[in-house]
Amino acid sequence: MNSDVLYVRDLIDAIRLVLPGWLERSVVATARRQCGNVAPELATAAREMASSASVLVMVELVELFDTDVDAQWTNPLSVLRAAVRFPTEVLVAHGVPPRERDDFAVRAFPADVYGLSPATWDDVEESLREPGLIWGAWKAKTVLDRRRAEGRLS
Repeated sequence: MNSDVLYVRDLIDAIRLVLPGWLERSVVATARRQCGNVAPELATAAREMASSASVLVMVELVELFDTDVDAQWTNPLSVLRAAVRFPTEVLVAHGVPPRERDDFAVRAFPADVYGLSPATWDDVEESLREPGLIWGAWKAKTVLDRRRAEGRLS
């Protein structure tokens, strides 16, 4: 089980700490940028969404991390990119106008009308950079070691 690996646990723990705040900030910062203010009911909806969505996202992340690296269907940053659906739903429900995005963003993330998808760990929270990079290096080394053991790499 991958979540027994120190690097995996460190990343899970780091994401768990920052996920609710990031999801809530995504709504609040977007509303402030697009509307100039944040209505109290929107702030409440953002907080409630962050609390409930964090649980769902963490379940998805733990499931990913519990899957052998050769069978993983995505990566944790992609799971966080997909999680922007939660703040997006809140913003849409409260009538916050979409953000103008460049052609690449529209093609790459068509449903992310507010431009919330993180490109890097730092876009979620700077504290994720180190555990995210260490996890990525661990995964790459694990895969390379396996390919060498299989004789597929020299």
